[in-house]
Amino acid sequence: MNAIFAAIFFSSCALFLFSDPDGFLAAMLEGGQKAAALSLSLLAVYCVWLGFFKVLDRSGISSHLSRVLRPAARRLFRSDDEEALTLACGNLTANFLGLPGAPTPLGIRATDAFLARDNRFGADLLFVLNATSLQLLPTTVIALRLAAGSAAPADIFLPTLLATLFSTLLGGALVFATAGRQKTGVSPAKRRRLGRRRA
Repeated sequence: MNAIFAAIFFSSCALFLFSDPDGFLAAMLEGGQKAAALSLSLLAVYCVWLGFFKVLDRSGISSHLSRVLRPAARRLFRSDDEEALTLACGNLTANFLGLPGAPTPLGIRATDAFLARDNRFGADLLFVLNATSLQLLPTTVIALRLAAGSAAPADIFLPTLLATLFSTLLGGALVFATAGRQKTGVSPAKRRRLGRRRA
């Protein structure tokens, strides 16, 4: 990916220098200023929402939400692994609330936990749900629109909710349709038998 972006950047610079050599440096400086301003705006949004997520975590609200979601998640991910389900529920909750950056480490740890129990279905489904990302509060996009000078940056709330709801339902349905009734996870009895064989 880095090579692709580097190729795009250098080819764009070469075309710009060829078509408008005098405007190249001015455009680079103006683009750098806009990028710095946008980065600071996004940094502020990230700080606010990550702080909000930390408050939810410290107050126990996020744990309560995870417990509420856990029975449904147990059937959804076809898993009885409490650690993996807790991490997956935290990941989905953070995505739903549009908390930037927060879902990623939770999703990685949940995927590792599913794969450690040989639950490929759970890992695949969590990946798809993260890619489709059902969002109630699209905070990052709202911040980008606000930084770009939008008069009504929150107007995308309903379209984003409907679009992500559709993509999440479609993606989840495709995972279930393609996975069939494949066996997921290793049952406790089988783990005990494997342990006795190794011993």
